Amino acid sequence: MKRAVPVLLLTVAGLVPVWRYQPSTGTADIARPASTPATVPSSPSSPSSASSPSSLRVVPGTAVDTVKGVFQVEVTFRGDRIAAVRMLQAPHHPQTRWAVPELVTETLKAQSAHIDSVSGATITSQGYKESLQAALDAKAS
Repeated sequence: MKRAVPVLLLTVAGLVPVWRYQPSTGTADIARPASTPATVPSSPSSPSSASSPSSLRVVPGTAVDTVKGVFQVEVTFRGDRIAAVRMLQAPHHPQTRWAVPELVTETLKAQSAHIDSVSGATITSQGYKESLQAALDAKAS
């Protein structure tokens, strides 16, 4: 009987987080760094203006379905350089919230999808990089 009370209390204490757990159910527009524009008008550009450094082009990546949810990025190009990356779709998940700003920063530094995954957010990193690579491929075609 002396052990029954602590066992019961520890069992209840262990089950409380399970009862309170709320799985992610949708997508959200992840907050982007302050330097990232909210929206950039997308207009078809002529071949001559595509090479000028001031021309902007917005290209969405494909929606990538992962076990955590759907990831989709939108890349803004200024000429041939990546000027900004914005999340169009991302799951409500703690790893996603803190990993995406790091991934965006690394993308802007590397100017490609060849970036390191964020430790502790492997699935988020993979979904982000796959959608980013699709946007880069779409811009090239």
